[in-house]
Amino acid sequence: QVQLVESGGGLVQAGGSLRLSCAASGRTFSRYDMGWFRQAPGKEREFVARIRWSGDTTYNGDSVKGRFSISRDNAVNTVHLQMNSLQPEDTAVYYCAADQTRATSWRILPPAYWGQGTQVTVSS
Repeated sequence: QVQLVESGGGLVQAGGSLRLSCAASGRTFSRYDMGWFRQAPGKEREFVARIRWSGDTTYNGDSVKGRFSISRDNAVNTVHLQMNSLQPEDTAVYYCAADQTRATSWRILPPAYWGQGTQVTVSS
């Protein structure tokens, strides 16, 4: 079992930045791919970013490319999401996610483990 706890959400003005963090515990963190999804009110859950267990490969959702970046520190079992140039449409609950490393896209087969979510609100 993997436990995930997000932090770093909040209220920011359009054009601003936030950094989300996710602390993992339970299993061998370094062998798990980590990432983020988000869900805005009335919308479907959306893939945001993923980083492979080794940290050498990342994937970003189309709507955040060039603005968001994901990183991880296996020494402290933490993954980060740096969000720049935030826009009101980025407002959502952001969920940390994890799964054993695999090639299948998370858009096709969602990850097995989820955090409780952290709210990000971007004002115009």
